[in-house]
Amino acid sequence: MQLVIPESRRASLNKKQQWIDRMLFTRSLLQSSQFITVLSLVGRRPEEGDILPVSKFCLRKCWVKKFSDVPQCKSFFLKGTTPNLPGILVGGIFKNEDRYKPICQKYKNFYRFATLYDTFNRIPVFSAYTFTGNTTGRPIDRWMIEPGLEGVNRTEMQIQEGGSYKHQAEQKDYKNSKYRGVNRGHLFPSSHAHDLDTQKSTFTLTNIVPQVVSFNDGSWKTMERNVRGTLKLNCKDANDQIKAYVVTGAVPNNNKTKLNNRVNIPYLMWTAYCCENKKYKKNKKWMAGAYWGENKKGTGALDQQTLGALEIMLNRYYKGKDGPVKVFPEDCPRGPKPTTSS
Repeated sequence: MQLVIPESRRASLNKKQQWIDRMLFTRSLLQSSQFITVLSLVGRRPEEGDILPVSKFCLRKCWVKKFSDVPQCKSFFLKGTTPNLPGILVGGIFKNEDRYKPICQKYKNFYRFATLYDTFNRIPVFSAYTFTGNTTGRPIDRWMIEPGLEGVNRTEMQIQEGGSYKHQAEQKDYKNSKYRGVNRGHLFPSSHAHDLDTQKSTFTLTNIVPQVVSFNDGSWKTMERNVRGTLKLNCKDANDQIKAYVVTGAVPNNNKTKLNNRVNIPYLMWTAYCCENKKYKKNKKWMAGAYWGENKKGTGALDQQTLGALEIMLNRYYKGKDGPVKVFPEDCPRGPKPTTSS
């Protein structure tokens, strides 16, 4: 957050008074619940246009309690409402703030999507994004990491430049992944991004899980293509523009098998979408759908399921008194009672 002093006020202040005003402004920010972007200032007083620093403690651990504390993150969720996952995220509050970290994925000074990251398993719990159409092609793979997870004072994702990372996956974790039969699987797929820079932003390892190669390149890829077509054809907002809300997640494996002895290889992956469609007659003007599949060889074609069926299935894995699972708000139709199981 940047302090801007009006011209009329600035003209009447000497440099010392301006510096005092900035310090008072910083203190008021630290006492508020707002998310603060920080920039380290070394060896000089703040000047107009500087982004003010916070304490060393905040540099190490300056996380918001809710995605909604950051307006740009809030917009990636339908009505600003985050999923309800018992034991993890309930009513927008994280049950274990040391383990689960909200990331407003920022690239080239724009927020692109939102991720809830599990620093213990070193995989995302989910990524949430808005689908507004897609661009063609695929950018060169330049994998990035999230500096903030390591207490580094950077405001957005960056290309990994050596070093090691305690709280997230890194390049060397995936170096020999093909020998384990897995590769990098996107939660927010680059094929669902509306422009090139948003495509590039999906190549952060905080948006990636170890996914079985045949599953990633087979039925999951086919599902992503089918969903993309469905959303482009059916999801239109009041201005007749393509818009859908999508949440894609991974259920971690409970066994001790990990990629590079560090990164959890998920047991199951899931995705759900919800969007407004004035032409959709049932359940008023909203439509929703879901898919899921086990992260293993031989996973066959993924059939579309109802949102309600997905939530019932996820209740098996996310248990607690603060349930049940709810991926989207009530506006999104849950559909008929599911007749199939998985």
